[in-house]
Formats: sequence, structure tokens, C-alpha cells
Amino acid sequence: MVKTHKKETTSHLIMRYFMLTIGAGFAAIAIDLFLAPNTIIDGGVIGISLILKYSYGLSFGVLVFILNLPFLYAGYKYIGKNFCISSLYSIIMLAIIEFLLEHFEPITTQPLLATVFGGLLLGAGVGIVIRNSGALDGTEILGILLTKRIPFSVGEFVMFINVFIFSWAGFVLGWEQAMFSILTYYIASKAIDSVIQGFDDTKAAMVISDEYEEIAQALSDRLGRGVTKLKGKGGYLDQEKEVLYVVFTRLEVAKFRSIVQEIDPNAFITIMDTQEAHGGKFSKSAIH
Repeated sequence: MVKTHKKETTSHLIMRYFMLTIGAGFAAIAIDLFLAPNTIIDGGVIGISLILKYSYGLSFGVLVFILNLPFLYAGYKYIGKNFCISSLYSIIMLAIIEFLLEHFEPITTQPLLATVFGGLLLGAGVGIVIRNSGALDGTEILGILLTKRIPFSVGEFVMFINVFIFSWAGFVLGWEQAMFSILTYYIASKAIDSVIQGFDDTKAAMVISDEYEEIAQALSDRLGRGVTKLKGKGGYLDQEKEVLYVVFTRLEVAKFRSIVQEIDPNAFITIMDTQEAHGGKFSKSAIH
């Protein structure tokens, strides 16, 4: 009999929200103590909020919350409730921590140092949030929704949006600041890659475990992904093995790993980058 799997455990939920808070905290430190004092922006909603803050003296925390709301609403309807709740929590924490840090002295007023270390901190913060099933920037949520209908990846869509944001920054803040901002975005994106182990929109994974039936059912129930069972044979003992193959978005890597290791801590897992995933039951919007 296949077991019915429970929802996320309380301890795992607490740890996930703790990490979301840490990620939001890193991002807030990067913005308030490195980027904002040097009039440097990032891409996406954070970048737009910083430009409006510099131009009109508006509160960054209020701006980033309000500008993200439409994307979160769309994400709630089409991506998944838990993902959007985690994202909303992360954005609220970013706004609160940023407000608390507003009166602190900047760590550096050297633009190059602010660009490098601000970009690293910001990327680490965003990466931690993504690893724990959340997002700090609504443009990526929009990208996930739109890439089902347009021939571009999420990364390509976000880059396209950021071209306009950095061009706007060039006219408003000056082209030197825009160039520092582009460098910040590049450094942050590489830091995100390092934290979440890959920037590709989709991942493919193989799992080898004696508990393959239970793991397959759990991935179907809790991750919302179809699982393919492949036949394999161990090279050492020459025994028949069942190999599970599943494809999911990069925002689901942490949840996938957690589900498998919860059932079988000794399961052999490989996670690979994929360029594209189409057809079958795979849908980029199936984030829970």
C-alpha cells in the first residue's frame, strides 16, 4: 500500500522561514549599506524601486512591496499558493529590515567596493530565498508565467526587462552609475548561481533508492511533478534497479531534495541542468 504523505513538517517549515528571513536580511544589507549610499541599483523590481527612491525620495520598502503585489497576485493564481506566501513573507521582511537599516552608516562609499560586495550580498540573499521556495523580485515570477507563451527562457526575459531598467538608470542617475549597476547585476547573478547551483529555468533529476515507490508517490503528491520509472542495473552487484526521472523548475530544487531525503536519507540523487523542457505533463507553473 502506498503511504499518504503529510504536508511539510513544522520543524522544516520553521527552518525554511528562518532561511527566508536570512536571505531577505542579506539583500537588505546589500541595498542599504552598499548600493543605496552609492546610488547604485540592481535589476527588476528592486532596481525600479531604487530609481524611484533616488529620484523622488520615496520609501524603498513601501515601493518594493507595492510594485511586487501584482506579480504576487498573478503568481498566486497561476503558480502556487505556498510559493507566493513564501515570496510575500520574504518581500515583507526585506521591507522591514531595510527600514530598520536606513539610519545606519554605509559600510563603504567607494562605488567599486559597493558594487562588488553589494552585488555578492544581494545575490547571496536572493539565492537563499530562491533555494527556500520564494522570490524577492516579481519580474522573475512574471517571466515564469510568460515563458509558457513566448519563445524565451526566464533568464532571457528578465535580461530583456533589465535592459530598459539600466537604460532608464543611465538617463536618471548618469551613465557611470548605470555601468556600476550593470556590474552589480552581473555579480549578483553569479552569486545567485553559486547559491542555488545553476541558473537554468528547469532541472532534471535521477533518483536511485530502494524506496522508489514511496518517493515517486511523494514527488507526485507534494511536488506536483510526473515521475518516470526507468530500468537500471547496478554495476557492482549486477542487481536490477529502479531509477526515477523527474523534471522541475529551479525554484523547486530545495523542495525536491527535501522530499527525497526525508523518505530515504541514503538515496542517490543527481540533479542536472536542462536547456528546455516541453510536452508531457511538465508545466513551468506547477510550483506548490
